[in-house]
Amino acid sequence: MPSKSSVLPATGFLLAVGYFLLWLLLWPTEQPYWMLPYGLRFGALLLAPMRMWPWLLGAEFAATGLLAAIHGLPLGWTGFFLGEVPEPTVVAICLWLMRRAKLHASLRDPEDVARLLLSAAFTVAATTATDAVLLALVHASPTSDLMIQALGQDLLGNYVGVLLVVPLLVMLMRARLAKRAMGRLLMDGLLVLVPSLAILMVLSSHAAPQPQFARVLSLAPVLFFAFRHGWRGASLSMLISSLGMTLMDHISGHGIPSAAGELFLAVAGTGALMLGSATDALRRSSERVAEQNVYLAAVNRRLDHLARQLRDAARGNLQAEENQRRHMAAELHDELGQNLTAIQTHLKLAQSRLAQAGMDDIGVSINAILGHMRRALHRLLDDLRPAVLDEFGLLRALDEGPIRDLLNAAGVAYRTELRGDPRLLDDDTRTVIYRLVQESATNAVKHAHADVFQLRLRIGERQGTALALLDIRDNGVGLPVRLPRGGRGLQGMRDRVTALGGLFRVRPESQGVHLRVLLRSSTQTSDVART
Repeated sequence: MPSKSSVLPATGFLLAVGYFLLWLLLWPTEQPYWMLPYGLRFGALLLAPMRMWPWLLGAEFAATGLLAAIHGLPLGWTGFFLGEVPEPTVVAICLWLMRRAKLHASLRDPEDVARLLLSAAFTVAATTATDAVLLALVHASPTSDLMIQALGQDLLGNYVGVLLVVPLLVMLMRARLAKRAMGRLLMDGLLVLVPSLAILMVLSSHAAPQPQFARVLSLAPVLFFAFRHGWRGASLSMLISSLGMTLMDHISGHGIPSAAGELFLAVAGTGALMLGSATDALRRSSERVAEQNVYLAAVNRRLDHLARQLRDAARGNLQAEENQRRHMAAELHDELGQNLTAIQTHLKLAQSRLAQAGMDDIGVSINAILGHMRRALHRLLDDLRPAVLDEFGLLRALDEGPIRDLLNAAGVAYRTELRGDPRLLDDDTRTVIYRLVQESATNAVKHAHADVFQLRLRIGERQGTALALLDIRDNGVGLPVRLPRGGRGLQGMRDRVTALGGLFRVRPESQGVHLRVLLRSSTQTSDVART
């Protein structure tokens, strides 16, 4: 609920006139255990700027003087000044000290409510002590019963007055309700508070102990409003319930409310205000959490969008790299391969002339060099773009292609377990799987010095997404404690998997290397890959 700035009059004179009229209006409600004018004084001095205090105190003295003149002055003007001037002066001094100590007119949080009520209790205690001293001065020998009764009336009545009036003033001047909140509060008042007051009136009209039960039951609607409308609802419902109970006491002939009843009102009102402010604080905290959740959701969506962009960029780089490899392989095959074939052809044509010149050994050497160059070219072409992957499909390329030839030539046992339909995977995913196995096999031969290389591949479909689970292990020397700089083996494989949005894990083993890779193929291809 939004808080609004103070709506106090801009000039001291208008403020004094309004305060004078309010004081006269609340004076008839004063009773020994319910000092609403005291609450008005405390709230007015708390909310008004200090420069307006002389106007407020002057208006109060004028109102009390007018009332005293109307009702007569049994103790004269001296008694009037001794009875009326010290109390507002003490309240002003106490509030001046507390405002210097950063006391704010706020009921926003339970801490603010506790601070305000403790300040009210301290001020009430100070004014009660002042009244006790004045009572001792006025009465030559006051009895202990008279002193206790007077002190009890002051303590309880003044505190209840603050409890009932100050929250209402704070709500009107500093934290007014929005129109929608006011509409909900009025509707709940008609549906809950009015029927509750009617029931309490019926109970109060009977003999004891039903009126006492009615006071306890009056707390129920107050708690309801505290939970539903916060401290504003608690203060308004407490004020209306108290007015209703007091009115019913007078109508039913019970007279002035008892000290026990007003003590219950003080305790219940304090608890209701604390509960209402805690409810407001919890509601604001929930709203902040909801706003933060909305913000985090937006940030997460943005991060997801950026992650998709990064994956798309990495996938584009991967495709560009494969296209470049394919282009280079085609160029090498067409240019270098044809040139090697042409050299071999010319060498065969010149073989007879070399024999006549006694240079057969030179022809044999050149043929051996050309054969070595052709085998190196084939290996290079397989590294750039394995033709077997395009010709025979993924499973057959893994099981029977150059990877097996590489491992067998190095004396490494090659064990495969391949299941699933590679046609579920797109071309990029099939290429990455082959590259991962190819790189792992090369590492096992060159670095790990393994004698067993195991490959397991599972291809399936789950919830419309094709999945490929790749498990690669060898029994070599394992990974070094510190990977060499510039090495692109594991990092290159990890980058390829990350580009496709997959998961790459190097699992710890007592011997060798164990890789587990999960790839998801976002688009199902209809290309027929031969298995």
